Amino acid sequence: MRQIDVHPVIDNARFSRFHWMVMALCALLLIFDGYDLFIFGVVLPAIMQEWNLTPLEAGALGSYALFGMMFGALLFGTLADRIGRKKGIAICFVLFSTATILNGFASSPSEFGIFRFLAGLGCGGLMPNAVALMNEYAPKRLRSTLVAVMFSGYSLGGMLAAGVGIYMLPRFGWESMFFAAAIPLLLLPLILWKLPESVGFLVRQGRHQQAREVLRKVEPGLVIEAGDQLQMSDAKGQGVAVLELFREGRALRTLCLWLAFFCCLLMVYALSSWLPKLMASAGYSLGSSLSFLLALNFGGMAGAILGGWLGDRFNLGKVMVAFFVAAAVSISLLGFNSPTPVLYGLIFVAGATTIGTQILLYAGAAQFYGLSIRSTGLGWASGIGRNGAIVGPLLGGALMAINLPLQLNFIAFAVPGAIAALAMALFTLSGQRRQVASAALAAAKA
Repeated sequence: MRQIDVHPVIDNARFSRFHWMVMALCALLLIFDGYDLFIFGVVLPAIMQEWNLTPLEAGALGSYALFGMMFGALLFGTLADRIGRKKGIAICFVLFSTATILNGFASSPSEFGIFRFLAGLGCGGLMPNAVALMNEYAPKRLRSTLVAVMFSGYSLGGMLAAGVGIYMLPRFGWESMFFAAAIPLLLLPLILWKLPESVGFLVRQGRHQQAREVLRKVEPGLVIEAGDQLQMSDAKGQGVAVLELFREGRALRTLCLWLAFFCCLLMVYALSSWLPKLMASAGYSLGSSLSFLLALNFGGMAGAILGGWLGDRFNLGKVMVAFFVAAAVSISLLGFNSPTPVLYGLIFVAGATTIGTQILLYAGAAQFYGLSIRSTGLGWASGIGRNGAIVGPLLGGALMAINLPLQLNFIAFAVPGAIAALAMALFTLSGQRRQVASAALAAAKA
């Protein structure tokens, strides 16, 4: 009878059809998740006109889903460590798809807000669990890249929302955008059939036969006998206290991650909620305004993939610092008169360094926290970050209500980028210090 450590098997596995399947299914889920989140920015001009909403009321309405996301990330991130990632993901998928369909039937801002809150619960819970599952199965040398490619589905969802909006809004009204969310639910049986459960969860539950079958798919050349015992170095008991995120020297870096998540999500949701409306106010047509949202998400997808590739070759923390600096600069420049190609270029860079960096933050957090606290760590980072997502639309509404010049609106959106760059610089320096201290301690023991 052998003791087989699961981590080296997964870390050193060759990239296979199994990895393609996990990445494709998680990316598909995040396409629907992204569509649901960006849909508000697409329909905002239409519902403001239909319900005579002030900018402040519209900003508050946009924050309902983000309140839901905050609670969803905290609830389902921790719950998935108890019930398994697969069940957590399936519950979240059904919840946000159903609530989004119901949004199409809303006849008042109050009903609309309630359904957006419920949809947010599902969206907020799905993200950290999909990232944790992909991170768990990705070979070590490709981890940042695969998480980033998977998470680019989120940007594709935003592009889909903008594209569908350009076609459907003038023809069928804003309600049709929400009814389209019925289509993804048809894929639920495929997700339940093909999406694997977390191997760490299976080992903790004592379901070793299922864990062996999954490992054979991860590494087809691996021979596992019936009597072999699987073990995981950090597979602790069920349920994880939040205090674990602050133990063993993790406190400062956990707080830096939370601050970076807060600032990054503030920028993402301020831009995704208000970019079409701000551009429409600046004199662009609705179709042009939505095409700016398309450029923002296209940039997000490109930024995530480029950042993931750079993160696997260089230090992921340093890559994020550079991205946040670029975000602050590009968003600041959006408010100034620029030729149209330059404006699209700035929006592309802003998307790459806000939406793209949000995805890199998830990858960085997944690598920072050990397997047994990964869902909890991701859930809490995402949940705290959702406070920034809530502030984003409210900030945009407040700025529009006081009729500030366009330049000052965008400069206000850019300030969090500078703060996030400082937070990630501190996170990276702290990590390097701990590595040096650990190496010195190991050398002293030797």
